[in-house]
Amino acid sequence: MTVSHSGQRVAVLADAQNLYHTARSLYTRNIDYSELLEAAVDGRELTRAIAYVIRADSPEEESFFDALTDIGFETRIKDIKTFQDGSQKADWDVGMSLDAVTLAKHNDAIVLCTGDGDFARVCRYVRHEGCRIEAMGFEESSSEDLKSAVDGFVDLSEEPDKFLL
Repeated sequence: MTVSHSGQRVAVLADAQNLYHTARSLYTRNIDYSELLEAAVDGRELTRAIAYVIRADSPEEESFFDALTDIGFETRIKDIKTFQDGSQKADWDVGMSLDAVTLAKHNDAIVLCTGDGDFARVCRYVRHEGCRIEAMGFEESSSEDLKSAVDGFVDLSEEPDKFLL
């Protein structure tokens, strides 16, 4: 549940990898980022919307990045790293956390679109600094630590036909 009013300034930070993998795993569907952004803003004044994405050199990803921009998201793109043993890694946890802390100084609310428990500590910090912090994720895969660290949590699984394509 969120507590919002039209005068609140809000920034939305979307962990695209977390959302993508969860939506594919649970529903074999993709996220509707337009609906996600609209629900996150919830009638408030949007100051920034940032989607954190990973470039994995798949053919459709550039059109996905363009679609995010058309919806209103800035895209932060990180290339996937492949190590000598063949393993791969790419995540935006530090970048998203730093942006949340920085943006909290200029907003009344920050909405993290993720279920990743790694963000619980930054959520507690943002709350302590006096900024409202909310999260949107899928209940089945969202960390209890994250949910307890935020002022409001929206379960995307409650309305899959709204939030999924």
